Amino acid sequence: MKPNQRYSLAALAQGALRNHQNWDRAWQSPPLKPQYDVVIIGGGGHGLATAYYLAKNHGIRKIAVLEKNWIGGGNSGRNTAIIRSNYLRQDSIRFFDKSVQLYETLSRELNYNIMFSQRSEVDILLTNTSMRNMRRRCFNMNLQGVDFKMLSADEVRQRIPVLAPMKECRLPILGGSVQSRAGIARHDAIVWGYARAASAYGVDIIQNVVITGIRRAENGEISGLNTDRGLIKTNKIATAAGGENSSVAEMAGIRLPLQTFNLQAFVSEPIKPVLDVVVNCPDLQVYLSHSDKGELVVGGITDAQQISFRRGGKLAVLDSTVAGLLELFPTFRRLKLMRQWGGALEFARDGSPIISLTPIKGFYVSAGWWGGFKAIPAGGLTLAHTIAKDEPHPLSACYRLNRFDTMNFLMESGTTVPIH
Repeated sequence: MKPNQRYSLAALAQGALRNHQNWDRAWQSPPLKPQYDVVIIGGGGHGLATAYYLAKNHGIRKIAVLEKNWIGGGNSGRNTAIIRSNYLRQDSIRFFDKSVQLYETLSRELNYNIMFSQRSEVDILLTNTSMRNMRRRCFNMNLQGVDFKMLSADEVRQRIPVLAPMKECRLPILGGSVQSRAGIARHDAIVWGYARAASAYGVDIIQNVVITGIRRAENGEISGLNTDRGLIKTNKIATAAGGENSSVAEMAGIRLPLQTFNLQAFVSEPIKPVLDVVVNCPDLQVYLSHSDKGELVVGGITDAQQISFRRGGKLAVLDSTVAGLLELFPTFRRLKLMRQWGGALEFARDGSPIISLTPIKGFYVSAGWWGGFKAIPAGGLTLAHTIAKDEPHPLSACYRLNRFDTMNFLMESGTTVPIH
């Protein structure tokens, strides 16, 4: 392992004395080699985390991460950066809580400040159905030893004083729930931190390279892939390409049970701190947090009316999200929107991800992520194990691709979308 230049207060002070001309490149950009032990398609959080854990935990160093744009230019940089583990099924709770645990120590492990702020997530519930469903989720999480508790309406208002007065609410707040270890992190920092750490282990991070085909030997196993820079020989390929996973898998000759939809978010102009928790309201289909820069980061539901790979927004979805936001927080009505963006998200038919071997020997998949940002550490950890051992990690065994052959679905309430 090539040691990284260590970031610290002392290093920062020394850098200031040298006009900050003493910093090494965060990661190297070497030329593409003709052969690798493992090639990972996708230079987002999941791809880079997989490369890091392959090198760190399994000693595999001859790895290439191929990104068609720039590092962090895909969904890793186009999300609302919320980290939580408040799921319903026990397998999902264990997996996502492992990811939260990894996030809690990730800045120290990577020697890179990911700006993880465990400010808690509060769910605001407006209907009896939501209260019943959230109470069920609370019981299941507590059985797994994960922090989660129900809140009364008064407790919700104590935690979020800026909420609309009761007399102005169309639907009264009946109660809520809170996960105190949930929070947000800087999405770019996650990607850059993993890229830097993986590069220190000798991983080749190649940007602006396009995959044009995947090669298979006569026995059907993976033998390499074609790129716009030439042929790369390898016996193992993993795709962690976000909304492009279906296209990559088709190059290998496999069809994944995924559908792709657009999800958009937006940020307001900066304001003084008014919100110190992450807020989610499933009944109004809106969630938001206050960023370190002062902007309100707001998201809503997917545009599930049509399958789409676009990254722009749609006015109808924006209008619906803003309506829900202002119903909860009418005091925000004069805020100006600064930026709006969208991302292409893949959904498996049961709303749970796929981390798996495939029927093609040497081809691995990390796909179907709804809210994949919060799962980056655990997703990379488990996919790296699957690639190195050719067997599922115990945490991700429930996310095997073959569950769709037997309809052994892992349905997650609140994460599924209409399937056409």
